[in-house]
Amino acid sequence: MGKGLWGKRRVLMASVSTGLLSGLVLASPAGAAQDEETNVQNLPPVEVSAPSPSTARRTTPTRPVARAGASSSNRPKSRIYVYPTSPGTGRGLDVDKVPSAINAVDANQIKRTGSLNITDALRDNIAGVNISEVTGNPFTPDVEFRGFVASPVTGTPQGLAVYQNGVRINEAFSDAVNWDLIPTAAIRSVTLVTNNPAFGLNALGGALNLQMKDGFTYQGAELDVMGGSFGRIQGSAQWGKTVDKNYGVYAALEGLRDNGFRNFSQSTVRRFYGDVGYKAGDSEFHANMGVAKNDFGASATVPAELLDKYWGATYTTPQTTSNRVGYLNFTGKVDATPTWTLEGTAHVRRYEQKLVDGNPTDVQECADPTLLCFGNDTTPANGINGVQLANPFAPGTILGEIDRSSIRSTTFGVSGQATNTDQLFGHDNRFVMGTSYDASVTRYNATAEIGTIGENYVVSGSGIFLGPTGVPDTVAGPVSLRTVNQYNGLYAMDTFNVTDAFAITGGGRFNVARITLEDQLGTSLNGDHTFTRFNPVIGGTYKITPELTAYAGYSESNRVPTPLELGCADPVRPCMLAAFLVSDPPLNQVVSKTVEAGFRGTKELNIGSLGWKVGAFRATNYDDIVAVPAVGRTGFGYFTNVGRTRRQGLEAEVNIKSPTLQFQASYAFVDARYLDAFELGSESPFRDPVTETIQVLPGDQIPAIPRHRVKVGIDYNVTDVWKVGGNALFVSSQYFVGDESNQYSKLPSYTVFNLHTSYQVTKNFQLYGRVDNIFDKRYATYGQFFDREALPNFTNGGADFTDPRSLSPARPRAFYAGMRVTF
Repeated sequence: MGKGLWGKRRVLMASVSTGLLSGLVLASPAGAAQDEETNVQNLPPVEVSAPSPSTARRTTPTRPVARAGASSSNRPKSRIYVYPTSPGTGRGLDVDKVPSAINAVDANQIKRTGSLNITDALRDNIAGVNISEVTGNPFTPDVEFRGFVASPVTGTPQGLAVYQNGVRINEAFSDAVNWDLIPTAAIRSVTLVTNNPAFGLNALGGALNLQMKDGFTYQGAELDVMGGSFGRIQGSAQWGKTVDKNYGVYAALEGLRDNGFRNFSQSTVRRFYGDVGYKAGDSEFHANMGVAKNDFGASATVPAELLDKYWGATYTTPQTTSNRVGYLNFTGKVDATPTWTLEGTAHVRRYEQKLVDGNPTDVQECADPTLLCFGNDTTPANGINGVQLANPFAPGTILGEIDRSSIRSTTFGVSGQATNTDQLFGHDNRFVMGTSYDASVTRYNATAEIGTIGENYVVSGSGIFLGPTGVPDTVAGPVSLRTVNQYNGLYAMDTFNVTDAFAITGGGRFNVARITLEDQLGTSLNGDHTFTRFNPVIGGTYKITPELTAYAGYSESNRVPTPLELGCADPVRPCMLAAFLVSDPPLNQVVSKTVEAGFRGTKELNIGSLGWKVGAFRATNYDDIVAVPAVGRTGFGYFTNVGRTRRQGLEAEVNIKSPTLQFQASYAFVDARYLDAFELGSESPFRDPVTETIQVLPGDQIPAIPRHRVKVGIDYNVTDVWKVGGNALFVSSQYFVGDESNQYSKLPSYTVFNLHTSYQVTKNFQLYGRVDNIFDKRYATYGQFFDREALPNFTNGGADFTDPRSLSPARPRAFYAGMRVTF
């Protein structure tokens, strides 16, 4: 070792901090940190001492066991790849036995994006994933997979569950997922698990399972600094070390500042993650914690007519989001016997979010110009004291509103899981059972300050706050709400090898959710709701040849209405979404029934390792929940069940990995439709002028879900030290939100090309760069309709807006360069 640029590498066995995926760490001769190699859908490999597949069937129950730091042995070694089948942190299941699609992203793919957004790696490397910048900010995107969404936008119906080290991180009040709070540099792998109810609530379309690095799986240190267009400067540092073979320490620190290409769109990200682990014999314990403090601007779409004038335009500011989080997790795993693994987790999480949102308002001058009214010129607009507000504004002033809301949630929970690999009736068998309990207490508050709107669409506050307003029911005013969530789950999964080639999996999960709402200013929001459901799963895999596997499965999953949805479910009394909750009608839980099947395979070729997969899926939701806008009242709406919806499609991917070439190409087709007819309020130009509604018919497509996604990426080693690569992304057209009846023309498709390169100056020092959107394509990832009469078009002399579209503009061409130092 120590000769040549890279030297001869040796393999060190290690296990991940929570024990879910044991893997290999490749150490360079200088001890520089280096992420492990992966294969087979980019899962970390496990090297085990085990009989070869040709060995006769065992007569006594044994299992392959990987040991960190194990000495060499004369026993045969084999590399296998395992996949999570439950939210626990124990051993995964051999990928050949998983009756669903395999989707994974490794640390090298994350690093290749040069981004501190984990969502960028998901978009580039998983066929069915699509990213929409609904907020207009690249650090707070919606992640859509198979027509299901994990979004940071409060009020978005959430269809994906997200776990970090075995802990569910969907936020308590709205099940939102704040991607900006996830420490990207510290991620070891991400797996997207489908067709599996064991992951609990919200896993309608699947569950993203993030496993983090620790001192056993990552040794050395790395410093990464990058800067470029729009004032971007970012840096990350990570360090890991194993001490005396029994202790592992890891820490990661990230920071970012970006001015954005839009007005008022600055972003600041600050994150820290740390892990301390202890390993002795068959036991492993970890304590990990994280904190983040992030601030964002430009959190809304923009009328198309303003974007035609200036691509960086904004509409009604301020629009700021401040996210804070701190969490502490404890995990433990013990191999109680050669065939029993016991594990547990305990966690506490504190989350705070503050939103400041400038909007048009329904407050206006009364028939008596000395007073203020709400919605018309006769209904009084009251102050905090319940008395009608006097009008301090000059005649002709355009009024607006600054809506402020805050969410403060404290969540704690525990979980336990047992895994058994004893043979059953002389056949290999893997049985997993577990339970989880999570409780959250949230305090939600909202206020509205009346202000004025200037010609730059900036809302300036006046110090006058809107109180309970509306006759006979309150439709606006301050909110103070306390909610308590209690989620219980009990699950069991069994995979039985009928033959060496054929395995069947069955099981299910029983969920109990209780949500209590306590109105702190009155009684209208009070409520106590309990939801229960058992979700089954059954599936099978058949290894047709050593290089080809077929799979098929059926499962059910559910999501319960969130406190936000329950507090805003009355169509007679719409509320300012994510601000003013007004009532607590019941909603039904959403149940999704999914079937999927496909083929996957690997093959060693002269040019490298070939991996491929193709599969189809169909998911039918019952009692799906949607957000319905209140026409003519910007930002107001309510949540309701709309019957059945269906999402079905096809996913195909091929990839090649070799020391000099990495190539990936994928295609995904997603067909998302409503199956039942219903009436919906909309700002669509095709709405009924009397009822201000559109008629949604069975077969109409669900908006904001593009049907076709094509991705191609390539990386090539020109020399031993110089790499070049690029990727292309095509996303087809999609209907605008508000056009559920499919009458308006679609948001256009787009194709984006990106390039990147790196040069290894020395074995410890690398320079790299990238160009995003190299052809400077102007496109939007999301579109909706807006109220054209709420405000005048100041860029057109104060005339009315004529274009009903409001868009989320994507980032123009951008250049970035950075350096990476390892120790």
